[in-house]
Amino acid sequence: MQAKSFELNDVVEMKKQHPCGTNAWKIIRLGADIRIKCQGCGHSVMIPRRDFEKKMKKVLMRATEE
Repeated sequence: MQAKSFELNDVVEMKKQHPCGTNAWKIIRLGADIRIKCQGCGHSVMIPRRDFEKKMKKVLMRATEE
């Protein structure tokens, strides 16, 4: 299985949609735990890296593209 690549400030798509209706999340902290912020309502969640890698679908926008 190929490792997923993501960096700080990337916007990613998760497998499950947030209750506010959006599926886009911005990575705002990297480490053993990863903090992501909902692009729709601004709610932030911190989840373990292992869980994040399982739940992430793809990178929608790279930080370098902004």
